[in-house]
Amino acid sequence: MLWLYILLALIALVLIVLVANIRVVPQAHSYVVERIGTYYQTWQTGLHFKIPFIDRVAKKVSLKETVVDFAPQAVITKDNVTMQIDTVVFFQITDPKLFTYGVNNPLSAIEFLTATTLRNIIGDLELDNTLTSRDVINNRITAILDEATDKWGIKVNRVEVKNIVPPKEIQDAMERQMKAERLRRESILKAEGEKRSQILVAEGEKESAILRAEAVKEQKIREAQGEAEAIVMVQKAYADSLKLLNEADPNEKVVALKGLEAFAKAADGRATKIIIPSEIQSLAGLATSVKELFADTDIQP
Repeated sequence: MLWLYILLALIALVLIVLVANIRVVPQAHSYVVERIGTYYQTWQTGLHFKIPFIDRVAKKVSLKETVVDFAPQAVITKDNVTMQIDTVVFFQITDPKLFTYGVNNPLSAIEFLTATTLRNIIGDLELDNTLTSRDVINNRITAILDEATDKWGIKVNRVEVKNIVPPKEIQDAMERQMKAERLRRESILKAEGEKRSQILVAEGEKESAILRAEAVKEQKIREAQGEAEAIVMVQKAYADSLKLLNEADPNEKVVALKGLEAFAKAADGRATKIIIPSEIQSLAGLATSVKELFADTDIQP
């Protein structure tokens, strides 16, 4: 019976060892496996079996994108201004084997490489360019780090300059400069507004003067047209009266009466000299003519 218990114990031990050497690699992970101390293979997602006492999982590698926020680094610009710049690096492991055996401490290596690259880039830029060229700095650091980390099995997707902190005196000077710039822009806008207002007022006065001149012109035109129409109507009435008079075939007495009326109107005017026609120079003859005219027309004087 003893041998039976020993056999069962051996079987249980074997089963425990076998189960303990079953490995399940989760999603977005890889296992680097060594066999007798030497790299054997890289396990991808799925179920795997490790030979007991021979195979060993040397490193479990995450294939997810990793974000590392490095501490601020002191850098000096081209115009000798010292500032603090901190960066954020986004990277992803593409080759677990190179990541495991390529460098001893990958994160420290990336941090030191980022710091030295950042110093080299900022050293070629002046302060103003440093503050306004974040995209240029990001792209240059990303390109340099990506190329340097290829041999470590790391893909640097992007590097972002998180913050740029210039010295206190530089910040105060920049604030004064920005305040002065805002005041200058305010003055320019105010001057442009006043200029525009004056232009609008002048244009309004000009248009008003033009409208008044046009109104006066139209009024004079209407008055001239009215006078012309009145003259035409008077002349037409006079012509019509002459026409009627001619159609009536007046005798000499009617003509003499009309001459007398015309002479009376002329005498009432302001003329200083009156030329009396020879036909009415004789008052006796004029009176006789009037009397005979009234007698012919049956009108009692």
